[in-house]
Amino acid sequence: VAALQEEKNSLMSENEIMNDRLEQLDDSLDDPNTVVAKKYFHAQLQLEQLQEENFRLEAAKDDYRVHCEDLEKQLIELQHRNNELTSLAEESR
Repeated sequence: VAALQEEKNSLMSENEIMNDRLEQLDDSLDDPNTVVAKKYFHAQLQLEQLQEENFRLEAAKDDYRVHCEDLEKQLIELQHRNNELTSLAEESR
């Protein structure tokens, strides 16, 4: 029992130390002058920029897909028209 109580006290002490460190890290993020906070805000800014670029690229991809589908339809129509004109040309020969 004594050993378990000692282990419990040790774990509680370690838990307090960890909570203090966590508070210090939280405080350092709140202070915009610390190196950690600057890196964190810079990373956040980069993430937002990359998300915006990703959205823009997804929209462009969708536009190109629609354009490609239109071009494929035109190609099929032109191939049919070419086949018709080819057969008419052969008939007239």
